[in-house]
Amino acid sequence: MKYIDEYRDGDLAQSLAQKIRSLSKKPVRLMEICGTHTMAIFRHGIRSLLPGHIELISGPGCPVCVTAMEEVDRSVKLARMPDVIVTTFGDMMRVPGTESSLQQENGQGADVRMVYSTFDALKIAEDNQKKHVAFLGIGFETTAPTVAAAIRTAHERNLSNFSVLSAHKLLPPAMDALLSGGDLGVDGFICPGHVSTIIGTSAYVSVVEKYEVPCVVVGFEPIDILQGILMLVDQVENGQAEAQIQYSRVVSPGGNLGALKIMNEVFEPCDSAWRGLGMIPESGLRIKEKFSAHDAGQRYDLSVPPAKEPPGCRCAEVLRGAIKPFECKLFRNGCSPRHPIGACMVSSEGTCAAYYKYHE
Repeated sequence: MKYIDEYRDGDLAQSLAQKIRSLSKKPVRLMEICGTHTMAIFRHGIRSLLPGHIELISGPGCPVCVTAMEEVDRSVKLARMPDVIVTTFGDMMRVPGTESSLQQENGQGADVRMVYSTFDALKIAEDNQKKHVAFLGIGFETTAPTVAAAIRTAHERNLSNFSVLSAHKLLPPAMDALLSGGDLGVDGFICPGHVSTIIGTSAYVSVVEKYEVPCVVVGFEPIDILQGILMLVDQVENGQAEAQIQYSRVVSPGGNLGALKIMNEVFEPCDSAWRGLGMIPESGLRIKEKFSAHDAGQRYDLSVPPAKEPPGCRCAEVLRGAIKPFECKLFRNGCSPRHPIGACMVSSEGTCAAYYKYHE
């Protein structure tokens, strides 16, 4: 299959691995900041092909995982309101809040519906004019343009019973926050292909220049990942720090201008709380005043008390790349994909879920 088989060539993978081993002379720590990369690295046995002094660590690349518990609590509070239908992507249903989850609320009679797109939620609003339909806006720059399009459409159609609770995150500010502490020790970033399809490589330039840490946008097949690692190792060995593209068949330096335009039309940056990273300036997206009629956070009182992590859960440290999941005492000991305690075990892209499925 074109664009698939050639990126799963075993001989080419071995050749790239040999080039990495020949080139790499010093210890290197590379962080993949995308949960899809984490899963792919495990699924294809990438670590087994690398020399021992190249370490791959997982970062906060799962949008469900980095959603602050207060945001989950707000969605639960929203679901408990009369005549409100809450719509969300599947993974968010099971993420535990302080006292409950959307799945639990649904089981107790709340109208919570899983959708596959924001326009599915918009259709529900059109079909249920006597109820208010709220969509949970979770995700990075990948999903924000589609949510923005739905908000604009609702505004144009004067669909007053549709709103969005925006908890979108922007990736480059989180990378800045990770590096600003100075103790992470990351030598390079494996940057996500789908986010970068929207924002391009230009969004990473400020981080690269500020911290002199190379970034390479990488695809999700094994050859993609090995080529990306080779490009990063080459930069590290030669003392370079650039934002480069391995995933050139999809990503361009300027990104998707149309998607960026609609995102910037509807949203504006704001300070945002990240699970594991705390409050990061200008790292979230709020709905602009022009579209405030479709802002669930303004329509309803969704104030909640500060949340606390479940006792023993080290999800926050996993998201920062400070520990591996198996270093948490709850891992496989009460916390599993069937019975998750932390968000990192819930999502199909969560680091704990990846380690649970693939790590011996």
